[in-house]
Amino acid sequence: MRNFLLVMNKELKSYFYSPIAYVVITIFLAVTGYLFYNSMAAFSTISFQAQADPMLAKQANMLNITENVVRPLFGLISMVMLMMMPLLTMRLFAEEKKAGTLELLLTYPVTDAQVLLGKFFACLTVFAVMLLLSLTYPLFIAAYGKPEIGPIVTGYIGLFFMGAAFISLGIFASSMTENQIIAATVAFGALIFFWMISFSAAYVGPTVAWILSYVAMTEHLESFAKGVLDSGDIIYYINFIALFLFMTLRVLESKKWRG
Repeated sequence: MRNFLLVMNKELKSYFYSPIAYVVITIFLAVTGYLFYNSMAAFSTISFQAQADPMLAKQANMLNITENVVRPLFGLISMVMLMMMPLLTMRLFAEEKKAGTLELLLTYPVTDAQVLLGKFFACLTVFAVMLLLSLTYPLFIAAYGKPEIGPIVTGYIGLFFMGAAFISLGIFASSMTENQIIAATVAFGALIFFWMISFSAAYVGPTVAWILSYVAMTEHLESFAKGVLDSGDIIYYINFIALFLFMTLRVLESKKWRG
């Protein structure tokens, strides 16, 4: 436990003693803030137009801030996460490989699993800070509207699991190369694949369509955004994280028998 905490502390310092964490968090908040502003502006415009026009009065009564702003917000945040998370993970192993410090680190009295989990939870902590800062958006909605609290809570739980899955895949990509740009590109491409794979479900048979929908990350976020905590979705993300951490561990162990 002590070795794990030492690795995690080392990685956290490398994030916050350099511009990396601050730049990524700032860009994340700037982009998501802009998208949130657009969502709120569109909702406000439609609401005012509906109230001013008697013909649209019924539509005004049907407008719901949870359905029209909160739920779409989680999809927008997840898209920005897709672009930003590879920037957080690309250096975790690639940088140490290029500097030649990974071999030295693995010779210390610390297991490969402790190194991997230390880096994983350090990156997850930075991501959690990003996510907590974005809570200002639903708090703003709550101050001026009456959103449902349930979907907000479960939506953020879903985003946290999705972010952890992004990190596990990004770490695996970083462990495969010593070039940070390649690591980020591979991670981004793989995440795009898991993001868009469900788009092909309409062109295949029902069995294959079900498989594609299950593998796609976006399908498992929808229940969270609706206020539903589905154990199947949680298990999916846990299995995804475990799979890529396991594969990363195998990559680290292969360095020993390859010399």
